[in-house]
Amino acid sequence: MYITIRRRLRWVKKLEENGLWESSRIIIPEHKVNERSTTAKKPELDDQEVQLIEQELIDSYNSRTAVTLVVFSPFDDAELRGIVTVINTARREVKLSRVEDDFSWIKLEEIISESI
Repeated sequence: MYITIRRRLRWVKKLEENGLWESSRIIIPEHKVNERSTTAKKPELDDQEVQLIEQELIDSYNSRTAVTLVVFSPFDDAELRGIVTVINTARREVKLSRVEDDFSWIKLEEIISESI
């Protein structure tokens, strides 16, 4: 009798909150294709483009002028505007200050393009 009660409790748990279907999910090839196509690949920049971006970041840091950066994201690229206040060469990132207390640390390899 104790075993049948345990079995019933186990089935009750499986039926609660979609438990029975959670373990029976499968991924068909069409879903795999859709999953891969939703994320974008980061564009490869050549050395000249990287040098131009780095030079503009240095100019923004030295002259305290605002710069607009397009930062890579797998789903939607972000466009950030601000002043470069710190350049960390060891970690290869810059601190972009937008307003007085709002800033972002951005890795150099995530920057796609820039403009002044």
